[in-house]
Amino acid sequence: MSDWKPKRFWTHSAVVKVDGGHTVELDGRRVKTPAKQALILPTEAMAMEIAAEWDAQEKEVDPATMPYTRSANAAIDKVRTQHSEVAAMLSDYGDSDLLCYRATHPQALQDRQAVEWDPALDWAAETLSARLVPVSGVLHKPQSEDALERLRERVHGMDAFQLAAFHDLVGLSGSLILGFAAALNWREPDEIWRISRLDEDWQIEQWGHDDEAHAAAETKKAAFLHAKSFFDLSF
Repeated sequence: MSDWKPKRFWTHSAVVKVDGGHTVELDGRRVKTPAKQALILPTEAMAMEIAAEWDAQEKEVDPATMPYTRSANAAIDKVRTQHSEVAAMLSDYGDSDLLCYRATHPQALQDRQAVEWDPALDWAAETLSARLVPVSGVLHKPQSEDALERLRERVHGMDAFQLAAFHDLVGLSGSLILGFAAALNWREPDEIWRISRLDEDWQIEQWGHDDEAHAAAETKKAAFLHAKSFFDLSF
């Protein structure tokens, strides 16, 4: 039974405008989420991506090939029902942001972190009105509560679809600031992902390439880029 997959039963998918947005129909039957909620999407563009995923299925439905559908399901079934909790969890990244914890040695790594990470913190101070301060070492040092509150307000102001995408932008990068940087187009998503991987790339330079770790990193990168695309499709 663990290998069971639903069979394709439809011949055509269509995007339909409904109250509150758009949905996808399979031979006239509206798609629902795993929790049996109506799949009402905020934009036609998102609905088109999801319809294309359903059209691409062959004899069996493979959710692994349907990232937009999975993200929409998560937004409706999970994030919408616990919006405040998810927003609070993501906001907490600001007080221990990746970009704020710098190496104590060697100097070359310290210099690289400053070159790559300081511009993101400067951008956040200007664009988000939230100045986070870097420290040396891994011991926690609280950030300004005023800055954290400004970031918190922005996170809580996102709708369920934006927050579902933002969850992955922050969680995969390890940084609330880089999550905002991706969402608000500070730089190209690939570049922001590279910045988030600075420490890992340094270790590779010192110790060599590992095929398994590289494959895992590529999977995370693909998920990060998808999250950015989903965020953009939400409005």
